[in-house]
Amino acid sequence: MSCPVSAAGPADSPERHGGNLAATAARLGCRPDQLLDASASLVPFRPPRLLRRALRRAPLRPYPDRDYAALRRAIAGLHQLDPAWVLSGNGAAELFTWAARDAAALGPSLLPQPGFADYRRALDCWGGAAVAAPLPLAWASAGPQDWPLDWPLAGSASAPVLWITNPHNPSGQLWSRASLEPLLQRHALVIADEAFLPLVPGGETQSLVPLLVDHPNLVVIRSLTKLFAIAGLRLGYALGDPQRLARWSAWRDPWPVNGLAAAAGEALLVDRPAYGRWCARVQDWVAAEGAWLQRQLAALPGLKPLPSAANFLLLHGECEGAPQSLERLRLALEQRHRILLRDCRSFEGLGESWLRLGYQDRADNRRIVRALARELRG
Repeated sequence: MSCPVSAAGPADSPERHGGNLAATAARLGCRPDQLLDASASLVPFRPPRLLRRALRRAPLRPYPDRDYAALRRAIAGLHQLDPAWVLSGNGAAELFTWAARDAAALGPSLLPQPGFADYRRALDCWGGAAVAAPLPLAWASAGPQDWPLDWPLAGSASAPVLWITNPHNPSGQLWSRASLEPLLQRHALVIADEAFLPLVPGGETQSLVPLLVDHPNLVVIRSLTKLFAIAGLRLGYALGDPQRLARWSAWRDPWPVNGLAAAAGEALLVDRPAYGRWCARVQDWVAAEGAWLQRQLAALPGLKPLPSAANFLLLHGECEGAPQSLERLRLALEQRHRILLRDCRSFEGLGESWLRLGYQDRADNRRIVRALARELRG
């Protein structure tokens, strides 16, 4: 068996996030719109017409409502909660920062790895300690599956806070609600990142949102970035105990969500039937493209796609069972094909033998597969 994937790669520092088009284009000497960005996991559809209409009509002269009452009512209606249980934010990243302030005050956080680097970034803002909990990197299906970590873990007894991502990023594994619920009894604070859950077919049945009212130690954080491809607007929200969210709100700068983002969020969420239709469209795309990409990539030499419930695949470089670096492959796709895949060295617990690929539409997915085949087969 030939091993076309290079065993070594350059030692440059990985990007913490995907989607850094301006910097990558400058480095490659091209325009950002000449890049196919599969490093960020956004839907490939044009934003809904009602969003574009809301942005045209949004008032720009007045300050946004300090309480974001209309936006919070729309979010609360979607989740059948009182608006006091909702806090809108400048993307999920801002809300991680305030969750981390609470977490750091309680003690060390348990961070399953591999995991999203932004949780540690947020903890570092407040000097918060973290304990790693290694997740298995082999699984038979995308889920829903049982949470794989048995307690007591090394260090878990001294970690009152747990951060969960469902579906998991970067693996795409979907955890069952039934297996996560007991964790709420073991930790003083559980922060559940459900940024990708609305994109997952059947994913809402595994959400922890229905457990909020009975568990004041639970916070669920979501993002509208991935679902509606509006990363530029920076809009997310937290759901949790009203006293906790009021404390977070008091810590923040005034008007963390701008008027355009607030108007967009209200328009996207207040019409629940329209929201449901959009989610169904997205989930159909995730199911179809995920199955197609799995088949295509599994046929390529030296590359193993792992099962995923989300709109991205975690790829492992392997040759005869041994890990192989994918750094040269990633750079070749950038330089020769203008295709960006996610450098997984930024995920704690992964290295250069891993890449993450965000789904595109079928035409662009074919382009990615052709480029990978050319580089892997020579």
